[in-house]
Amino acid sequence: MSTIQARTTYRALLRELPRRHLSKPSPLHQHLRAIFRSTPSTSSLQPENSNALPFSIPKTDEERTLRVQEADQFAQYARAQRVYCELLERYNPGMTMDEEEKIRLTARRVGFDLPELHVPEGKE
Repeated sequence: MSTIQARTTYRALLRELPRRHLSKPSPLHQHLRAIFRSTPSTSSLQPENSNALPFSIPKTDEERTLRVQEADQFAQYARAQRVYCELLERYNPGMTMDEEEKIRLTARRVGFDLPELHVPEGKE
């Protein structure tokens, strides 16, 4: 796995995470930085654990390649979710409106203006 691809994946992940100040990185930012900065030790004498935890610090080059690929998939998923939410808000502007506001805007769309509701003097 090239360092350029790992750096690109790392930056894509950071773009999708909520913005934080550089002086106070979140634990997630710190953990991602540790994963991407780690260099695998090829001289390990321990038997290989084939079911290593996702987003754990890699111990071999193969494991590092796997972690970068998983991180790349996660970055693509996070980006797709962000774009989906933006499109949903863009094409459904009434999603956050209350029912009265939706009715008023629908009436205006067809050329009607709803009358103002009478509010008794003591109930303001």
